[in-house]
Amino acid sequence: MPSFAPSLADLIGEADRRAASRDFRGAREALERAVAAAGDDIELRLKLAAMCRADGDSSAALAALSGALRIDPLHFLALMIRANILEQIGDAEAGEAYGRALAQRPEGALPAPIQHMIEHAEARLAAHQAARLARLEAAARGASASPEDAARINRFCRNIARLSRAYHSEPTDYHYPGLAELEFHDRSAFPWLARLEAATDLIAADFARVMEAEHAQLVPYIQYPDDVPLRQWAALNRSSDWSAIHLWRNGMRIEANARHCAPTMELLGSLPMPDIAGCSPNAMFSLLAPGAHIPPHVGVANTRLVCHLPLIVPGDCWFRVGAETRRWRRGEAWIFDDTIEHEARNESNSLRVIFIIDIWHPGLSPAARDAVAAVMGADVARAATE
Repeated sequence: MPSFAPSLADLIGEADRRAASRDFRGAREALERAVAAAGDDIELRLKLAAMCRADGDSSAALAALSGALRIDPLHFLALMIRANILEQIGDAEAGEAYGRALAQRPEGALPAPIQHMIEHAEARLAAHQAARLARLEAAARGASASPEDAARINRFCRNIARLSRAYHSEPTDYHYPGLAELEFHDRSAFPWLARLEAATDLIAADFARVMEAEHAQLVPYIQYPDDVPLRQWAALNRSSDWSAIHLWRNGMRIEANARHCAPTMELLGSLPMPDIAGCSPNAMFSLLAPGAHIPPHVGVANTRLVCHLPLIVPGDCWFRVGAETRRWRRGEAWIFDDTIEHEARNESNSLRVIFIIDIWHPGLSPAARDAVAAVMGADVARAATE
């Protein structure tokens, strides 16, 4: 009598029956024939990996997963199971493998078993990264480094351990090539910072005065038409959660506010603020309400840097630029590149107030500043006529 080769459904059914009776070797053999017959079927390869694993053959399980990943190199479950097997057999690659798997985690609510796998993977990845960072830092200890170099060496080690990453200047509109990309700039490059900090009480008094003035202008910082594609600002658009009292705005002196802040305006005149028609100078009191979050974003032009002078800083307020997060302290100014991704949050129950100004990037020569001012001014003027 003729013999008929079992169908794919027959092989899968046989594998399921054998697995149910704990005949993992038989289930594996049936699945091997099913995989050979089915071609590019990831789910069958995952079932085969599970049976090989149950049969105590980790090498065969990894081979089955490799077959699945050749079909889809970013398959989350295949990556996760592979990392788990590597961990079980003590392979040093397990930590990195968990990192690759977590990079493909699905969005939204997940079944409890998958969520438990993710939590385990996160714990193993964190342990792997911490151990790797400790080895790297130990290797770096022999270097005799300045405080500035030490900070960069630490960041170098953290980048290698994937506890941080490289962030770059990504202005929305104006990028001048060749300027140093630093999240926070070293204060030694700005000798006038000490003079600004010494004026903290004076500037805070001007803020109090303008807040009490009858005709002062306190406006939402974010004001966009509803049809502009800037989704990250939806919660703050035209909201009082993040508001501003502008002294200078896009090169215009806001007289309703500036006339109450004569000492601060005089001080600003001595600082290296850009003077670009339609763009700058810019100076304002920035008010962030309790619980408010300024989402990650980037600024317009890398030709300027931004200076923060904290005036009213409750606890639980933080500011992140790139991979570095800092907490404001009253009277301690810093300078950062706002074209590198940054965000802020006021987790306190009180108002946070920062005095903010923009300044020229110190990497621009006088001639470059003149050219930047001419080019940006012309571009803004053109846009205003269109």
